[in-house]
Amino acid sequence: MSLVGLGVVVWLAKDVISRDPGNERMQEISSMVQEGARAFLKREYTWVSIFVVVIFILISIVGVVKPDLGLGWQTAVAFAFGAIMSAIAGYIGMSIATRANCRTAQAAATGHKEGGKEGGLKKALGVAVSGGAVMGMSVSGLALLGCVVVYYLTGKMVANPEDYVSRMIITNGYAMGASLMALFARSGGGIFTKGADMGADLVGKVEAGIPEDDPRNPAVIADNVGDNVGDVAGLGADLFESYVESVIASMAIAASIVLYATTTGAEAPLFLLSIPFGIAAVGMVGSILGVFYVKKFGSSNPQSALMMGTYVAGIVAIILTAVIVAVYGNSWTNTMGQTYTKWAPFWVNVIGVVSGMVVGFISEYYTSSKFKPVKKLAENSQSGPAITVTDGLAVGMDSTAIPVIVLALAILLSYWLAGFYGVALAALGMLATTGMVVSVDAYGPIADNAGGIAEMAELDPHVREITDNLDSVGNTTAAIGKGFAIGSAAFAALGLVSAFLVSAKIDEAHVSLINVNVIAGLLIGGMLPYFFSAKLFRAVSNAAYKMIEEVRRQFKEIPGLMEGKAKPDSARCVSISTQGAIQGMLLPGLIAILVPPVIGFTLGAPALAGLLIGTLISGLMLGIFAANSGGAMDNAKKYIEEGHFGGKGSATHKAAVVGDTVGDPLKDTVGPSINILIKLMAVISLVLAPLFT
Repeated sequence: MSLVGLGVVVWLAKDVISRDPGNERMQEISSMVQEGARAFLKREYTWVSIFVVVIFILISIVGVVKPDLGLGWQTAVAFAFGAIMSAIAGYIGMSIATRANCRTAQAAATGHKEGGKEGGLKKALGVAVSGGAVMGMSVSGLALLGCVVVYYLTGKMVANPEDYVSRMIITNGYAMGASLMALFARSGGGIFTKGADMGADLVGKVEAGIPEDDPRNPAVIADNVGDNVGDVAGLGADLFESYVESVIASMAIAASIVLYATTTGAEAPLFLLSIPFGIAAVGMVGSILGVFYVKKFGSSNPQSALMMGTYVAGIVAIILTAVIVAVYGNSWTNTMGQTYTKWAPFWVNVIGVVSGMVVGFISEYYTSSKFKPVKKLAENSQSGPAITVTDGLAVGMDSTAIPVIVLALAILLSYWLAGFYGVALAALGMLATTGMVVSVDAYGPIADNAGGIAEMAELDPHVREITDNLDSVGNTTAAIGKGFAIGSAAFAALGLVSAFLVSAKIDEAHVSLINVNVIAGLLIGGMLPYFFSAKLFRAVSNAAYKMIEEVRRQFKEIPGLMEGKAKPDSARCVSISTQGAIQGMLLPGLIAILVPPVIGFTLGAPALAGLLIGTLISGLMLGIFAANSGGAMDNAKKYIEEGHFGGKGSATHKAAVVGDTVGDPLKDTVGPSINILIKLMAVISLVLAPLFT
């Protein structure tokens, strides 16, 4: 099925490339964005490769020194393979997204001429969705293919192919590699895009009073590059990691159940190892049908079309999961002697899908301009930027309540139905339609870029209206995607923690709340997301400061720039963002990598379990808060720009722009990076668990 998904990627990529790229100016702008994105990814991947090589060597050395632990060159190879597959998915998606931008703008222009606004919307939506779907199907196709290949090869690498626990120790390395790449791609891309965006907005909109995406603004190209490296390549790496880890967490727990059955003389429930692959495969079928639904039946209402495509993907996945369980399922007993029914995997899958949708809908409510929170935030912006920021932060805090309660109930129900295997499988249910989720989310930056190209190429104002409509929907779908990502991170991380407890042979007595080491781990874990976020915030601030200084310099020193008679030095701004992102992502990355082994070796495995739970609890709240408060402030600005409360250029609009610049690093840097921190620390602990036993 993964090969079918990759075949769809090839078809969609050809579809995008075959479209009209527009006039010479549009192609020139698109080429600049492509060049900047490629240059950034090249430098980012170069730095990440250093970490990959070092960790590869360390894991291999452990295998030589302690061969009885199961770690070794096989796990190291799987780790490197996970990082490489994630990088390939990100590069493919980014390459097509940066080519789809000008084609989306041109489709809006030609569609408007042929059929007015409705015709422009439909044509532009089709191109943007195809571009986003290349990223979505690349993520799910390559992630699943990698899981299958690694798991198959582990049967050749171990002495006994039926030693599923040893096979999973190797396969865990694949998840760790994907997680490492995700952290750097998300944090580095987020620093890049928000440093450029803040510089462009604060100097261009607030100080100079020029429109968004004005060709005179030197930071506009860097801002458009950032949309692609942060919200396309970074997003893809993020959900690539979640997808892989949900599959592997399920299989790791299943392997321990099979081992328990074997040692007690019972029949081994091998189907538990196969069901995760089956759910991932049917999720891909659903995603493919969802994408084609949007392309075929997409109406003049982009949000309705995209949401309906998501429903189609989820419903198809649920129906086909029922078929898989009916054919292959059976009752089984876990490692604690508890027996579960044949249909338990199906019901926890449904719980995962439904809870993911609920978390997404709550994110939409708090971040969409259709609903009260954002409208009220826009209205309150009439009182100035201080009120915009404080109310925006309050919206984000409010938004944590229902998602956390929903996730808590989903975890309780999943555990009651199928133990920790059920919790991990619920995460997979939530992520089974990753192809569709990423397609919908990655469509947003393409539409945003298309609007920038329409402005810079001075196309008919109606074209910008069409792309702004698509972009507004993209902001909402992005907020839904971020809520979905942090919700799935909680599930996936809990599954990984469960697998870690089993692998490290930790029972309930070891993780008691009267164990002082566990309490220390909880406290340190609760602190880490805040410390990690501070480093990211500071990195964005430093990059934005340098960008602001550069934009001011160019406005002042380049003769004729403000009059539109000279071109800005956009390459210099791209270089500043690239340098700021690379420098800013290294320390947060080191924190995530080094803390688990340090705690494990100094305070022991129970303290490390406490650390992971503490990070999960505080990181979940902080991630939801950051994503939704930033999304609310962004869409409050756009609501005002539509003509409400004074519209563009008013004092209310300027206050909202300030709020948006505060919210941007929250929603596009801190929020998305925190869910990766949670999962990366959990998967590192799982891989290294034999060392702490």
